Amino acid sequence: MPVPNSGAPASRLLIRDEVQDKIRNAILEGTLVPGERLHDEDLIGWLGVSRTPIREAISALANEGLIEMAPNRYTRVAQPNPAEVLDAYRTLGIILGGAVRLAIPNLTEAQRKSAIARLDESLRTLPIQGTPSIVPTIHIAYHAWLDRCSNRQLVTVGRQVMDGLAYKLRVETIGDLIPAKLLIEHLTDFRAAIIASDAVAAKLAIEAAHMLPRH
Repeated sequence: MPVPNSGAPASRLLIRDEVQDKIRNAILEGTLVPGERLHDEDLIGWLGVSRTPIREAISALANEGLIEMAPNRYTRVAQPNPAEVLDAYRTLGIILGGAVRLAIPNLTEAQRKSAIARLDESLRTLPIQGTPSIVPTIHIAYHAWLDRCSNRQLVTVGRQVMDGLAYKLRVETIGDLIPAKLLIEHLTDFRAAIIASDAVAAKLAIEAAHMLPRH
């Protein structure tokens, strides 16, 4: 049968994706703060697009957990809830552990050095500034490991949820919920596992750092 012409929908989809990326980045970078109301008119003026791709992008970001909506009441940047932190953090550990397990055997030397450099920066910062020092950029490290993962299905699932889960960690009590001492201990083990190319040890270290049970 004739193949439908999909040119127009694809074009709209690309605009929606671009709008979604810009709003997501503004939230993760702190330009749009937790609880801030999002009005279509303001977003139209900022992004220079019509209402339709904006509403589509907002709906997608709500599914990611970065935006909260109540019909006829508000659309706003999500407000992280301390009660959700540990569940989100452990979920991140499950996903990241799998990505690390698959990525470690295939790391190039340049990728290995880059991963160690990121860890070294965190390990320098954590004893001085505590857990809050790494939370605003922790999603970047998660995505870096997804970039190295060979399982495309795991990568797709991870991309869909990583930012929203990492955003849930941005609470004032994060240092009490996830102690820096715990992170330092297990990230040090993780660093050693990367150097040794021990994928299983790396996965176990990541899971321990994310407060997952060992047994």
